[in-house]
Amino acid sequence: MKTIYQNAAEAAAHVKDGHTIMVGGFGLCGIPEKLILALRDSGVKDLTVISNNCGIDDWGLGLLLHNKQIKKMIGSYVGENKEFERQVLSEELEVELVPQGTLAEKIRAGGAGIPAFYTPAGVGTPVAEGKEVREFHGKEYVLEEALQADVSFVRAWKGDKMGNLVYRKTARNFNPMIAAAGKITVAEVEEIVEKGAIDPNNVHTPSIYVQHLFQAEQEKRIERRTVSN
Repeated sequence: MKTIYQNAAEAAAHVKDGHTIMVGGFGLCGIPEKLILALRDSGVKDLTVISNNCGIDDWGLGLLLHNKQIKKMIGSYVGENKEFERQVLSEELEVELVPQGTLAEKIRAGGAGIPAFYTPAGVGTPVAEGKEVREFHGKEYVLEEALQADVSFVRAWKGDKMGNLVYRKTARNFNPMIAAAGKITVAEVEEIVEKGAIDPNNVHTPSIYVQHLFQAEQEKRIERRTVSN
């Protein structure tokens, strides 16, 4: 049985000043909203955050940016976060941009215990500067190191008391690989069910990767709302 916390503040307390954290989600889809809010309220600082992007100005990881709690951001997409742009241009924030497929593989490799891998993405661009480049079968590849985190935060649709997780549709995105790459993984889930209630064939993240859970409803905000006439 895993630790099941009663609220986000208890669950987020594993993150300390200077930690490297991974946060699941893509845009605002599948982000651990309540854990991010708890981090904001905790005042923890000097974080290195690994996530696909940094939320928007008033939601998601953008809340931590406004509080100046993030020291370095590793991601693949800047998005439309104006505060992110301002902090980068004013050199208040260190940023490492990584091709999205490479970011996904760096996280997956970290969870699998693979220290590094070669990829063709980024060869001949600033992405490859200072990195080893080798030729395989007549094609150049750049060496990329894996990523791991002190704490990973993920958002799941359903979890059982053993820590097995199921994600819903596109909210699955980066969450499974991020769950595997954290030394400690905390899952924010919409529903916690009894052991055995989830068909093993439907498990997306096995319980071995998850240490803690808590249940919380999501606001599920929309990043960009479009309507037709």
